Amino acid sequence: MKKITRRNMTAILAGLSMTIVASAALAEYPERPVQLIVPYPAGGGTDIVARTLATELEKELGQPVNVVNRDGGGGIPGQTAIARARPDGYTIGVIASDISLYKPQGLAPLTYADMTAIGQTNELAGSVMVSVDAPYQTMEDLVNAIKENPGTIKGTGAAPGASWHVGFLGLMFALGLEPEDVIWVPTQGGTKGHLDVAAGNSTFSTASLVEARALVEGGKLRPLATMAAERVDIFPEVPTLREQGIEYTYGLWHGVTAPKGLDPEALAVLEAAVEKAANSESFKATLAERGFKHVWRPGAEFEAFMAQDLENMQAIFDRLGK
Repeated sequence: MKKITRRNMTAILAGLSMTIVASAALAEYPERPVQLIVPYPAGGGTDIVARTLATELEKELGQPVNVVNRDGGGGIPGQTAIARARPDGYTIGVIASDISLYKPQGLAPLTYADMTAIGQTNELAGSVMVSVDAPYQTMEDLVNAIKENPGTIKGTGAAPGASWHVGFLGLMFALGLEPEDVIWVPTQGGTKGHLDVAAGNSTFSTASLVEARALVEGGKLRPLATMAAERVDIFPEVPTLREQGIEYTYGLWHGVTAPKGLDPEALAVLEAAVEKAANSESFKATLAERGFKHVWRPGAEFEAFMAQDLENMQAIFDRLGK
């Protein structure tokens, strides 16, 4: 047997090292399943978006995309988990516009800036709903009633400081009114707010058209306006606030993010894969069926959008605190 000298051993080790380096260089992301965190419960709007997107992402990445619901705490724990994950591309998430509400209210320091923006996928505009038995036919009718009877008309749609309540706050400021001019009735979500109006307990609600769809089609609610920049496909007859002279838009949104400092190779692959998945006919069809509006904003554009959204929410709460 040939004796292994120190020189031979050095050569062998060098060869092994080069083999390992070459193997690593040949390995391409992703090599294993990707985890997609959803900061909200299964079955909700964010979850539907995430699971539909995950199906398309699997086709693009060639690996399973496992949806993990990390719900509770208004989305803070789940979105924090996305931000604090290892930045190797194997943990990403679908976040919601709630992330713009945490810092302005002092709920958590977490913002969009703690993540890597990959792309926005959709939005869900707010609306103004009244009962079909109400005397209000237009936004002008409702606004005049609020001005003439301050502190008596009831609005609803969410818990204080949550999504559709913030939409209400911004609407009141846009109208030159104070939130105190309306009695806000807290509810656990937009659907329950719409139901409260249909039951005659509140005057109007500010949650989405989608959440009111069954009640509108069932002849229980009358939509006065959508808060979208343009009319919504599922209710093309409903005018926007802007069409009625009110310069204001508001809605919820979803998008895909990853931890800050994401590996460049993984980022490049994810950007391409998410863009294709989010613009697939299957994904867009599912959004349309649910009443969501498909909106694609790539990384840098999505990041700028979130920065502006955070600024808008900060302005609302700053004014509320004065």
